[in-house]
Amino acid sequence: MRPGRGLVGTMAATAVVAGTAGAVHHRQQQRWANQSAEQQADAQQQQQANESQAQMDAMQQQMAEMQAQQAQSAVAPAAPAGADMMAELNQLAEMKNSGILTDEEFQAAKAKLLA
Repeated sequence: MRPGRGLVGTMAATAVVAGTAGAVHHRQQQRWANQSAEQQADAQQQQQANESQAQMDAMQQQMAEMQAQQAQSAVAPAAPAGADMMAELNQLAEMKNSGILTDEEFQAAKAKLLA
């Protein structure tokens, strides 16, 4: 007989190698799963941040519109209705003269204002 491991020793060494390989493989799969979960969480956080920013922008725009309406309504009662119409007609005429409005657009806006 030859001195060495023998059958039991070889089987034990094989079991250790296979067990180690299995443990390493399992650990690597856990790392990949953790990385995937972290990436997914980061993507969700980014999406929530984008949505929050969009909501903030929309709210700021609404506030600006409301403030503009309030400022406009505060000024409107002080001026007589006829003066407003004349001011709008003058503004339309200026827009037509500067080339912003065509003759057709001016006539349509004027008709709408006078109606």
